[in-house]
Amino acid sequence: MDSLVITISLLFAIFASPLVESAYNHSNGYTLAKVSLNPIDACWRRNPKWATSRQALANCAVGYGKAALGGKNGPIYVVTDPSDDPVKPKPGTLRYGAVQPKPLWITFARDMVIVLKSELYVNSYKTIDGRGAKVEIGNGPCLRMKLVKHVIIHGISIHDCKPGPKEKLDGDGIRVFQSSHIWIDHCFLSRSQDGLIDVIFLSTAVTISNNYFTQHDKVMLLGHDDKFMGDKIMRVTIAFNYFGPGLIERMPRVRRGYAHVANNRYEKWQMYAIGGSADPIIYSEGNYFVAPDKRSSKQVTKRMTTGADSKKWKWSTSKDVFMNGAFFVPSGGAVKPLYKGGEAFPVAHGSLVPSLTSSAGPLRCSAGRIC
Repeated sequence: MDSLVITISLLFAIFASPLVESAYNHSNGYTLAKVSLNPIDACWRRNPKWATSRQALANCAVGYGKAALGGKNGPIYVVTDPSDDPVKPKPGTLRYGAVQPKPLWITFARDMVIVLKSELYVNSYKTIDGRGAKVEIGNGPCLRMKLVKHVIIHGISIHDCKPGPKEKLDGDGIRVFQSSHIWIDHCFLSRSQDGLIDVIFLSTAVTISNNYFTQHDKVMLLGHDDKFMGDKIMRVTIAFNYFGPGLIERMPRVRRGYAHVANNRYEKWQMYAIGGSADPIIYSEGNYFVAPDKRSSKQVTKRMTTGADSKKWKWSTSKDVFMNGAFFVPSGGAVKPLYKGGEAFPVAHGSLVPSLTSSAGPLRCSAGRIC
């Protein structure tokens, strides 16, 4: 019965959705639906000249991180050397470009695996753009943004992250600390020692989109500590991501702030999908939840504290699709998006999510061709 309902809903949503293009078939006169692109991808992937107009990507973010400039106003910097020297970074390496004080749009000359010797603190007004190459950062320390703004991370794989030998850090894939206007898009994240993405301590104006997450326990944390009131300012958009096989919890876990979780695909989490504590606001809109076969883990939501207070937290669901017995426990009444200006974007019905997230993770793009 579930499959019949979802098929009918999908057909209706495909032809009704403004996110889907149509093509006229001259042989039979019918209008046929094409595969849909989400609003971010529709902004740039159809342009075969993307490689000569890379910085146009900065115009394509949606949600709270929409204004992230990255290195849009700076020159192109090409990484030619995968080595790493934290003490004296060499020109041509990723670290040398990422720590420069001026805006830079960082690209890669070829496929490369970068094993960092210490965490890489990415400076303000930087874009790390992996399009056109297969770029991996892993098997060592990974990325951190601290006290910075306007950073874009796009199209790289981040995996098996751990602290350096002399670092007393957590081993996150990407940590965003007291930073703003951050956009993380089309990345692969997996198997790190702590979280895959942490957004904490007064960070805000963040969009996390089109990423592929797999094989990990604590996926994403939004908020520093239950007692830290400063994270009430946090605003994070989580959209068009694929939370794939082997994930356990925190997709995301939210403290204090506001999270708009929209058009994501969830594939059989092991404990829960979306959780929180300390009175966060969570708006789940147009997601596609496939529950695990284990009967005790079919609830999408988890409140880390119980009692009367947690029943007042504003957690809302709209246009979501629930498969294999998945269910969402709302509370506190309906939640409205808190976007301003041009931050808002069209959110499709959850039945369209398998198509909208089908390209999650790094793309294999070739210069001169649509991506």
